[in-house]
Amino acid sequence: MRIFVIAGAMAMLAACGTVRGTDTATMGDFTARAQEVAERWEGSPEERGWRAGFVPLETLALGTDWRKAPKWAPVSELNSVWKLEMDLSAAQPAPAVLNWEDGSTLTVPVVSARAAYDRMSKPRAFVDEKCPAAGCRPLRVIGATMGEATVASSRGPVRVPTWDFRVEGVPGPFRRVAVDPSAISAPPQWRKGEMQEAFTYETVTPDELELRYGHGTCDTTHGARVYETSGVVVVDVDVRPEDVTVCNAMMRIDQIKVKLGGALGDRVVLDSSSGLPLLRGEVGIHLAQGFPHFDPRQT
Repeated sequence: MRIFVIAGAMAMLAACGTVRGTDTATMGDFTARAQEVAERWEGSPEERGWRAGFVPLETLALGTDWRKAPKWAPVSELNSVWKLEMDLSAAQPAPAVLNWEDGSTLTVPVVSARAAYDRMSKPRAFVDEKCPAAGCRPLRVIGATMGEATVASSRGPVRVPTWDFRVEGVPGPFRRVAVDPSAISAPPQWRKGEMQEAFTYETVTPDELELRYGHGTCDTTHGARVYETSGVVVVDVDVRPEDVTVCNAMMRIDQIKVKLGGALGDRVVLDSSSGLPLLRGEVGIHLAQGFPHFDPRQT
């Protein structure tokens, strides 16, 4: 299914949602798909985690400031060449409070220093840059303290506790999010055969969005439409291929504005093609393309 979103003044009611668009010939297909996406999302575990839980959109291994690190450090880290030069406590610290920019909070359990180190030093499944012939220099861990960092999440930037490991010969600490995996929800996963086409959005006015979407270089955008319920906004950009003999396979990223029937409020914006939620702002994270099977709890 191709991309679509809202552009015209014609509107119609469908089930418990409102549909707006311009092409009546394909309105039925869009409405059916949008209803499926909305029903799949609303009331699901993915929705509960996305709205009220902690869904990190980056790995729990935050690394260090590589600009200040010696050249051997990233190669050693990539190859998991760690050496523990101290005793680490296996005692679980007191719970921590996560803090979002809108003032919302969430109390979560925290892993021990030993558990964080064990995960950080676990050998990678694959390595694309082998150690030099003479071997990598060990990352000798000589200290561990609790700290804080800001990470991207489904609810926006959030302050989280970290374990900061001091490594001999490296100026800055190696940091790892200290939230226990039991308190972390995985990002929604795309399904086989589905592709994410609308990626992110900006709020132009309370009832108008600007979408960033992808399409082929030989495609033409014919407008957009939207399906609205009280809890979600499903968007779809109508992109159709041009009648050409030869075209490359490159993707272009464009923007298109969309007018809603009312203020977006706290509703989640969903891509009709993949069923995945769109992220707000220029975050550079595409749930399907960047993280097709990403689960931060395993990082």
